[in-house]
Amino acid sequence: MSERTLHLNVNVIASGAHPAAWRLPEANRRAFFDPAHYANVARIAEAGLFDTAFMADNSFLHPDGYPNSGLDPIVTLSAMAAATSRIGLVGSYSTTFHHPYGIARAFASLDHLSAGRIGWNVVTSRNKPEGLNYGFSDLPDRETRYGRALEAVEIVTALWDSWQPGALVLDPATGIAVDRDLIKPIDYVGEHFSVAGPLQLPPSPQGRPLITQAGGSEGGLDLAARFADAVFTSALYIEPAREYYAKLKAAVARYGRSPDRIAIMPGINPVIGSTEEEARRRIAEHDEIVGPVGGQLEKFAKWVGVDPGALDPDRPFPLELLQPTGGTYSSVGFDTAARLYLERNRHRTVRELAADGRQGHRNLVGSAEQVADDLENWFRTGAADGFVIQFDTLPGGLELFVEHVVPLLQKKGIFRREYGENTLRERFGVPYVRG
Repeated sequence: MSERTLHLNVNVIASGAHPAAWRLPEANRRAFFDPAHYANVARIAEAGLFDTAFMADNSFLHPDGYPNSGLDPIVTLSAMAAATSRIGLVGSYSTTFHHPYGIARAFASLDHLSAGRIGWNVVTSRNKPEGLNYGFSDLPDRETRYGRALEAVEIVTALWDSWQPGALVLDPATGIAVDRDLIKPIDYVGEHFSVAGPLQLPPSPQGRPLITQAGGSEGGLDLAARFADAVFTSALYIEPAREYYAKLKAAVARYGRSPDRIAIMPGINPVIGSTEEEARRRIAEHDEIVGPVGGQLEKFAKWVGVDPGALDPDRPFPLELLQPTGGTYSSVGFDTAARLYLERNRHRTVRELAADGRQGHRNLVGSAEQVADDLENWFRTGAADGFVIQFDTLPGGLELFVEHVVPLLQKKGIFRREYGENTLRERFGVPYVRG
């Protein structure tokens, strides 16, 4: 196997990527509030030697559709940790809504619980209904949110580092539990937070949890370059993905970090069949459940940020309706991907575009061989170090991938045949270095 290997991560979203997957006969309709669903998905991904099971999050009830996010990530990651022994577990937690001391304590606790398998996905939150649930009549603008996030990450990492080597003694003969001279306050005072420290827990089994990040704006890129060990991205086409890959790696180097110490992982939505024709039949069967094209048009219009009433299904998309990339609350990464997709498909009708089912990540439809070849191409040509995979159905889509695609990636020499590392940091090749 080559020294550099592919990172595979499953998004454990409750319903799967297909908007109506929860209505399928085999679906667990209670998945969004059933910890057993997440534990089962994590076990299957572990059997497939995935790097992590990733749990995205939001803090509000969507006004329509299936409520994918119900359970709190901290509670759910605990259930997933108890059900597995090797796979990494990554959860989103917002720096806009949660205090950095609570974040540091919660994720350090999880890392102790899991024996060093936890990662924190840093998010700043952009949905206004979430803000209302936390007392924000309006969310702070993007610059303020990322300023708060930078402070939060500085505080969290300082708290994780507040116990010096040798601080934990636990000597029954002397009666000394900890050497308090080796446990230092952080005394952080910033624009957004003031935290004395130290953390009340010793360092976790991997020193500190893995840090991941997903923002595509300049503020998000700077945060990732300074602190992230892995980055989740939105990329529909390989050429822009390579450009972003090179840009972020260069930014990491400017902060004195090795570009090899950060993994860049676009999201994908694979649908797998024994042939491409069979995979497309699978999509068609699922689409029958979605309902009339009106529902597809509404979801498509929401994705690109326009009024569905302004769209003629049988005419090309009017590009002049697009808002400037990265409004106050929107995702720059998703906005950029949507704009590029529409520009490259300006000859197609809105009806055809809506039927594609785009939701910010790349659809990958075909046989196991086609999927494996595609992932290899992105991996070997400087577009990705791995992927965050959102399957059309869970656990069914994941099971197909583990059974049919993983062996092909192993045969290509770009994916592991066994777990050789004990901690998540070791798996990503980012050993703990004190700040």
